[in-house]
Amino acid sequence: MNSHIRRAVGTALAGALGVTTLTACGSDDPSADASGGTESKTVTLVSHDSFAASEDVLKAFTAETGYKVKVLKSGDAGAALNQEILTKGSPRGDVFFGVDNTLLSRALDNGIFTPYEAKGLDAVPAEFRLDKDNRVTPVDTGDICVNYDKKYFAGKKLDPPATFADLVEPEYRNLLVTENAATSSPGLGFLLGTIGEYGDDGWQDYWKKLKANGVKVVDGWEQAYNEEFSGSAGGREAGADRPLVVSYASSPPAEVVYADPRPKTPEDAPTGVATGTCFRQTEFAGLLDGARNEKGGKALLDFLISKRFQEDMPLNMFVNPVVEGAALPEVFTEFGAEVDDPATVAPERIAENREQWVRTWSSLVTR
Repeated sequence: MNSHIRRAVGTALAGALGVTTLTACGSDDPSADASGGTESKTVTLVSHDSFAASEDVLKAFTAETGYKVKVLKSGDAGAALNQEILTKGSPRGDVFFGVDNTLLSRALDNGIFTPYEAKGLDAVPAEFRLDKDNRVTPVDTGDICVNYDKKYFAGKKLDPPATFADLVEPEYRNLLVTENAATSSPGLGFLLGTIGEYGDDGWQDYWKKLKANGVKVVDGWEQAYNEEFSGSAGGREAGADRPLVVSYASSPPAEVVYADPRPKTPEDAPTGVATGTCFRQTEFAGLLDGARNEKGGKALLDFLISKRFQEDMPLNMFVNPVVEGAALPEVFTEFGAEVDDPATVAPERIAENREQWVRTWSSLVTR
């Protein structure tokens, strides 16, 4: 968000576009276990800023389990994960949501999660289950891709870029904004996409060309998409001047949902996706080691891969469900971009090289 995920997820546009996120519920219940040892009726979900869920869906979780959900948002995914590593053993919550395949090995190597096999995990395809020890549970998936502002390119009578190679061409100079690979999961995903595309021998030269072509780097997705990108609702209000942004293949449906008037056909949508610039992302959640409410945390993990939550997720965080049989809303199938051949990097390569890749990238691009 996944973003993120995004996912997020997202792949994750809800906060930037004004979607009502879950209101955190405080632990007002007298059964809270701060001192008396009675089981707490609040379960705390630590997440990146873009976590969102419908109020009625979270109420259904409370009705089914007796647990209220408190959401503690902690910046972009990379920053949120860093905080959990720093508080290892004495976590700020019970479940962490938002670590993705670009950061997964870092989370696992630092031992911040307790293994738990969530109920319903057998409905999640093996391609998303990257930890055989079930320290994390897959929740959503999506593609990190460059998005473009259709109005800008139509006005300039310029074709939008379609591939990584296009982005270093002179006609796209000073048009792209991306997130910092050291602090942002979409930024890291985009870096990994270029590594997947150009390999160990070519990605550094590519980024030198991208820098020379005027790429702008900001800390996180919220700033890049909502403040710098001229094609987003927030960017238009802010007078943003960058018509290319690293975001998600599911970003155009979000712009459609909140456009006024709402576009009727994909051709009328305000933004598009350069499908030759994509990297596939999966976001995970895990039970934090040292969680005060372990039982509630396990119940929440079960719920995150329930069909009810999975089908609620696309229009809140604009990411794709991972559970087989979970339906996508029509706006996704009609306005979302299909990415047939995203760039990929094997998880073991990411684990072995990520820190060095990020250091090298930082020396090339941000200094």
